Amino acid sequence: MLFNSFSFLLFAALFFIVWPWVQKQNTARWLFLTASSLFFYGWFDWRFLPLLVAIGFIDYLGALSILRFPKAKLFFLCLSLTINLCTLGFFKYLNFFTENIHWLLSFSGKPQHFEPLAIILPLGISFYTFESMSYVIDTYKGDIRPTKNLFHYFAFLSLYPHLIAGPIIRPQDLLPQLSSGKTTTEANRWEGTRLIACGLLKKVVLADNIAPSVNSAFASPSIQHEPFYWWIASILFAFQIYFDFSGYSDIARGLAQWMGYELPLNFNHPYLARSFRDFWARWHISLSSWFRDYIYIPLGGSRKGVARGITLMALTMIISGLWHGAAWTFVCWGGLHALFLAIERVTGWEKKLSKIPGGCHAAILIVFLQICIAWGFFRATSLNQALGIIGQMFNIPEAFAVSPIKQLHPFETALYYLIFALLMEQCIYWRFFSWIRQYRWYPIAEIITVIMLFVVSVYGRGPGGTFIYFQF
Repeated sequence: MLFNSFSFLLFAALFFIVWPWVQKQNTARWLFLTASSLFFYGWFDWRFLPLLVAIGFIDYLGALSILRFPKAKLFFLCLSLTINLCTLGFFKYLNFFTENIHWLLSFSGKPQHFEPLAIILPLGISFYTFESMSYVIDTYKGDIRPTKNLFHYFAFLSLYPHLIAGPIIRPQDLLPQLSSGKTTTEANRWEGTRLIACGLLKKVVLADNIAPSVNSAFASPSIQHEPFYWWIASILFAFQIYFDFSGYSDIARGLAQWMGYELPLNFNHPYLARSFRDFWARWHISLSSWFRDYIYIPLGGSRKGVARGITLMALTMIISGLWHGAAWTFVCWGGLHALFLAIERVTGWEKKLSKIPGGCHAAILIVFLQICIAWGFFRATSLNQALGIIGQMFNIPEAFAVSPIKQLHPFETALYYLIFALLMEQCIYWRFFSWIRQYRWYPIAEIITVIMLFVVSVYGRGPGGTFIYFQF
């Protein structure tokens, strides 16, 4: 049940018709949220439901056991984490690790035959396992007190706006909100409507109209295109994945606002980052902060010297790459980000550049180009393709062999939508409305704009597709 589908429109309409009747009653509210969210999740494939329920129930009992038996809390924490990580490892990484073990054994001289298991990756497993683990870890650390109501916990874990592709919610951010039976205000509903309108435009108009050009480029059996061709393809993918994922997050936050809940901001103009550290403070914020708080800092962070900090940062980024997918392309993507972060930390180049007139703009451009190089690994279908594409991007002798104008031809439609997006976001929408807020007719202009966003989303939608982060 995609957010941009008629079935979801019907589901949401029925949900919000019933919502005011149960909103003020704790048990009824939690039961309704849980039942609705499990129905939403089961709509994709009902076979995934038992796993979600089992993981949730185990961690619910694990957190209560930590509270009830404090002397054995380390045991219950380890048991919970082991079950979560083994489950994630089986569904997501078993074939990947088995294939690589067979590859290593092939050097012994004995032929190795690898037949991958037919394992279906449950939708959203990487997101809800991380949320469930954070619930148990925070209970162990004493940061939260676990709820005794099973439906209160499942309302947190399975709340449908963020269930499939985040944001990854911390229990201390959502559980207290779920305990409140406050009535949804008009301000909540209007803010939710604005977020949904922006999210839909990003997804169905921008991301979906850019996608065909990107898919065509990376599906080509040949990588022998000119360097400019692959730079354009990588830049387009950078914006496709941004509009696709931030569009999902906007819609999720908008739906939560309609319920009266506040979900955290997940994207904050990441391509305006002046450093790689700044980029990760702006991109997929809920995931990057999760890795920082539950992996990087507990392992020591930067408290024990620069070398130790860089090593732990590299380990964290490689784990982040593996989180995104069981393939060497994702490992290389994480490793490349680690390399850029390490260079930045050792040289401090971005700080030195910012002191020069115009240096801030140059830093933004340099960081963005580095990000696009890394996206080549992320989007490539294989490691060989990724290496070939990166090699072509830096094939200087061929850079001007073909006119750049001719190289733009396959991407013309996608570039039109990209230019429209940049004008809308940076020049027209945000700056325009920050300027007119001082005038009394501002609410009318805002209403007209939101209506226009919905109209454009209906009539300007591209070829439909699932959200990119559903595969993670």
